[in-house]
Amino acid sequence: MRWPSRERDRERAHAAGATLVSRAIAWGASLLVLLAPAQLLAHGIARGDKGFIQESTGILLVPFAYLGAKHMVTGYDHLLFLLGVIFWLYRLRDVALYVTLFAIGHSSTLLLGTLTGTGVNPFLVDTVIGLSVVYKAMENLGAFRRWFGVQPDPRLATLIFGFCHGLGLATKLLEFEMPREWMFPNLVAFNVGVEVGQLLALGAMLIAMGAWRRSARFGTSAYAANVWIMTAGFILAGYQLTGYFVYDAP
Repeated sequence: MRWPSRERDRERAHAAGATLVSRAIAWGASLLVLLAPAQLLAHGIARGDKGFIQESTGILLVPFAYLGAKHMVTGYDHLLFLLGVIFWLYRLRDVALYVTLFAIGHSSTLLLGTLTGTGVNPFLVDTVIGLSVVYKAMENLGAFRRWFGVQPDPRLATLIFGFCHGLGLATKLLEFEMPREWMFPNLVAFNVGVEVGQLLALGAMLIAMGAWRRSARFGTSAYAANVWIMTAGFILAGYQLTGYFVYDAP
């Protein structure tokens, strides 16, 4: 079976997209509004997991790896960005390149930020993470080239936003005050779990995307899907900014 053409699919998506924009925005907004605002804080960690991190003693590689994987597969901000990254990638070597860049960025700031105690305002960094989702969806829609006549380097953007995603999680972990005596091995295990969770989520996405691309509806729904991703990113960023001005602003 012939693999679908990325260029052909892009053309079909743009041709059919205009009539689906309002519907995609409505669905995206409705889905996120149904979620409680407290649950829309990116990098949220369950109360039980928070207690485990704070009270843990000794080197606990498997539990921390599990927590890292759990965070990734339930982290809608990460998953939306990852979906945007692979949306128009048809070759496995391209998928591997972009996912590796994101992993390098994410892992470096997670490890360095936590080990050096470098954190930022959680609401603001999570706002940037929400906007990273918006950026990737706009790139997929070809908005930068059409509106501004330029096309940012997607590889560099993926790496930079990877730094932001990792810094957001480092900031959250610092709030939990992990015991420093065993921090390094447990943190490495946590990061390994994050990457394992990312690979699991990526595998599921690639399978779903492969089936979707072969369907007759892909050309008419790809544009709307990216508008939905963009809308979700705006809503996530909006919740974070609201949290900043309500709880953190002087």
